[in-house]
Amino acid sequence: MGALSHLRVLDLSRVLAGPWSGQILADLGAEVIKVERPGSGDDTRAWGPPFLKDSSGENTSEAAYYLSANRNKRSVTIDFTQAEGQKLVRELAAKSDVVIENFKVGGLAAYGLDYESLRQINPNLIYCSITGFGQTGPYAKRAGYDFMIQGLGGLMSLTGRPEGEDGAGPVKVGVALTDILTGLYSTVAILAALAHRDQHGGGQHIDMALLDVQVACLANQAMNYLTTGTPPRRLGNAHPNIVPYQDFPTADGDFILTVGNDGQFRKFAEVAGQPQWADDPRFATNKLRVANRAELIPLIRQATVFKTTAEWVSQLELAGVPCGPINDLAQMFADPQVQARGLAIDIPHPLAGTVPQVASPIRLSETPVEYRNAPPLLGEHTEQILAGVLGLEAEAIQQLREAGVL
Repeated sequence: MGALSHLRVLDLSRVLAGPWSGQILADLGAEVIKVERPGSGDDTRAWGPPFLKDSSGENTSEAAYYLSANRNKRSVTIDFTQAEGQKLVRELAAKSDVVIENFKVGGLAAYGLDYESLRQINPNLIYCSITGFGQTGPYAKRAGYDFMIQGLGGLMSLTGRPEGEDGAGPVKVGVALTDILTGLYSTVAILAALAHRDQHGGGQHIDMALLDVQVACLANQAMNYLTTGTPPRRLGNAHPNIVPYQDFPTADGDFILTVGNDGQFRKFAEVAGQPQWADDPRFATNKLRVANRAELIPLIRQATVFKTTAEWVSQLELAGVPCGPINDLAQMFADPQVQARGLAIDIPHPLAGTVPQVASPIRLSETPVEYRNAPPLLGEHTEQILAGVLGLEAEAIQQLREAGVL
């Protein structure tokens, strides 16, 4: 039994931040019911190519994007713009521990599915709202998307080549990182609210904002600004506080060198055949290396091009200096450590035989993550949920179908 197998989660969210949180809870054992629009469902179902292919190599209806965030859930299609649909969702909420939604501020109030309405029928409900800008403030009613928030929230000012270099300018992260981080923070908040309920009783409303999460995750860069009043500048792959801590060219490509202290720098200098660097008054400490970055980095680049990436990695690992290659995803999934940790898995799927998935990184010794079900087909469990959870008879379900509610 999963650690959260005693919980039922009603997932009214779509796209990524909310579904990511729901998938984490589902991986940990929670029963997660994904409520989708009849006929179309979660927007990401159509966000392809690529799509999952069947045994004959033909595309199925399941987009890879959708498949990344919805395993271990059950899908029910309900049109809650209709009164009968609203009634069904309220009944499901009455029997749930958690609701996750990412509609615009006030968007669910018109259907009687907002927190204030649902708490009347379930005072112990944990209700997590995920929006771009939160429930308050001048931007509260604006739509917010990951790319936009990466820009507005300061991340893109830190990401990209430095000014003056070819290709300089702001660059977004290659995955929707703000959405992912918001899903993670939402999960933490939900678990905290559940712990409070267990101790003191009563539910609560969780107000999660992509912008809040993005600002919070600026971490040391935010503190670099707050302690100096000077906005950090883009440094490409370099680190603002540690040198050398970036990519360097090799004889056959590039590798990453992450020197975390002065002892590691001395070892690196020895492997590089330049032991004098460790005693150079410009480079002897990290503080000096940061101050003299412009002098040191070209010297290192001139040295690293004479060995292959594999040679640098093997020699530096023997010396205890952290480093590594820059892998594409094919190389990453072929890496022996990634394979040893089982980070690529397959789950049975009704349309394709199996569906590939990226494993959860959560490793619990007593209540491990379980991969019970593939991401569900649209409405795959509608009858099962309405009959099993709400006790509806087959005739009543058929009448709802005929009325276009399901």
